[in-house]
Amino acid sequence: MKILAGLLFIVSCCGFPALAEEVIVYTSLDQVYSEPVLQEFERRSGIKVKTAYDVEASKTTGLVNRLIAEKKYPKADVFWNSEIGRTLVLKKRGVLSPYVSPSSKSIPERFKDPEGYWTGFAARARVLIVNTQLIKSGEVPKSIFELTQAKWQGKAVMGYPLFGTTSTHVAALFALLGEDQAKRYLTDLHKNKILIVDGNAVARDMVALGDASVGFTDTDDVYVALKSKKNVAMIFPDQEGIGTLLIPNTVSLINGAPHPDAAKQLIDFLLSEEVESLLAFSDSMQIPVREHVKKPDHVPSLSALHTMTVDYQVVADQMERAFIFSRQLFSR
Repeated sequence: MKILAGLLFIVSCCGFPALAEEVIVYTSLDQVYSEPVLQEFERRSGIKVKTAYDVEASKTTGLVNRLIAEKKYPKADVFWNSEIGRTLVLKKRGVLSPYVSPSSKSIPERFKDPEGYWTGFAARARVLIVNTQLIKSGEVPKSIFELTQAKWQGKAVMGYPLFGTTSTHVAALFALLGEDQAKRYLTDLHKNKILIVDGNAVARDMVALGDASVGFTDTDDVYVALKSKKNVAMIFPDQEGIGTLLIPNTVSLINGAPHPDAAKQLIDFLLSEEVESLLAFSDSMQIPVREHVKKPDHVPSLSALHTMTVDYQVVADQMERAFIFSRQLFSR
């Protein structure tokens, strides 16, 4: 006891600072895009940010499973998800806690949970990437449904549909088309020998290299290839049909977060117009959900796109069915 008292006396007399406040965030957004934002928050707030990132092959799913496993003894404060479907799964599982950030006031209602369990921002679109040396301009597919045609047999590529935005896309088709029609479409893709790879970035690279003619991916992945002067083009599919699927980032407070006050400060920062603009100007090409947010010319505004009309909660409700069917159909 005397030794402990002596140590406490030394600490107090020497004026050592108290332990710095910290916040622990799990994020599935690529580290190259999310890390600069988190570092800026750390610089401004003085709050130490500890981050767990996901890997490309198991995008989102790995962190979601980790959060579910940690539910009784949560270690994370904030979940910054690069998509939305599994965020709603976490809400249903009781992993999230409601928090309405003042920064979310100008965000459209379609991107906010009515109960405050999640808020969407900085969206990406599910697009097609085409190799411009392999496909003539007049033959570019304008719809995802064209890829079941014989002329695309063995020439189309898609990320493994159990993870990340690809799994959300499949669940959205289940929600919009109905289970039977969605299953027929996926089965037709399988019969047409669609190539299945580990993630959107791999799909992009295969098209850029000419190992595939066309692929499913996200706007950020295509923009990286365009900036690198690859022979590719980006297609926003189904502009005259069901529309292009829009997938916002989502941010949520974890139920029982160890550092709730710091967590709320981080959420406020992530939902700011400044961060939406920062992500729009980055190589991730995020589309601001607020029309007035400053963005570069190559990033489309939401009003310029025909987006798929889906209820994100219904998408989340379909994820398990879509997962089971996709696993059976595309087993490797």
